[in-house]
Amino acid sequence: MAEQTTLDSLLEMGFDRNRAEKAVAHTGNQGIERAMDWLMEHEGDPDIDEPYVPPVGNVLGGSDPQLPSPAAQPTAEGADPATDGGDQMIHDGDAKQPMTEEEKREQIKRLEDLMRVKQEERREREQAEEVDREKQRRRQGQELLQVKQKLQEDEMKKMVDLRQREKNDDKMAKQRVRDKIARDREERALKFGGGSSSRAVTSPSAEGPPSSPPSQGPPPAKKDYNECRIQVRMLDGSALTSVFKAQEPLAAVRVYIQMNGDAPEGQDFTLLSPYPRRVYTELDMEKPLQELGLVPSAVLVVAKK
Repeated sequence: MAEQTTLDSLLEMGFDRNRAEKAVAHTGNQGIERAMDWLMEHEGDPDIDEPYVPPVGNVLGGSDPQLPSPAAQPTAEGADPATDGGDQMIHDGDAKQPMTEEEKREQIKRLEDLMRVKQEERREREQAEEVDREKQRRRQGQELLQVKQKLQEDEMKKMVDLRQREKNDDKMAKQRVRDKIARDREERALKFGGGSSSRAVTSPSAEGPPSSPPSQGPPPAKKDYNECRIQVRMLDGSALTSVFKAQEPLAAVRVYIQMNGDAPEGQDFTLLSPYPRRVYTELDMEKPLQELGLVPSAVLVVAKK
């Protein structure tokens, strides 16, 4: 009878009969609250609306085959079977009395309030889970951003180290050229210095006609510059000066400014030439300095975008 009471209460609250029967069966008929909890927990199950097939011998509202019949139960010694049977019948009669309409409305109202409380708890639990998922997503995004920034910093350090090595190599090469030029001058001074002193002691009469000045030879060919000296005027009026390869792209100058300038981090800027005025675009950043006419030296100005 308790099963029928729980089932009827669920049906009066508007639950589908198939779902109500499943809830009563799966909760072991432990009350309306447990049945409602089961319905709310399994509301999204794909098989929730499949027809319910009760186990053999277990029909809602039927007698439990495992329980002995009242006639088979032993009576206490000295007890009157007729009297016990009458009391049992009276008790069964009281238990089977139907609820009044007022009692039904009160029970339905109490169960509806309970269902609203359960639904609110479920919504709060789902909201808390959603907040946890959002926190985890943001944490993963921050970790990914940190990894990306670390890779960019490592790449920038590699570029700086490479440029430093190139500058050191260029400096050593220039020093070797200077040393060679100095040696050549010393050799020429030793060679031509002795000849001039011997000519100085010769008498003027012995000198022949004045010789014509030595020919200057063909004009020197136009020098092919391999380096470019760039001076950069910053936004605050300060200046940066560095030497770059003639075949390096203009983007190398921009990286140098980002690494050595005092511009705020993340501020975007562009480069321009004052005379003649030219604003360099993103396409120009990939072109060599020689192609842009910045060799052997040039002045660039940093401007805000």
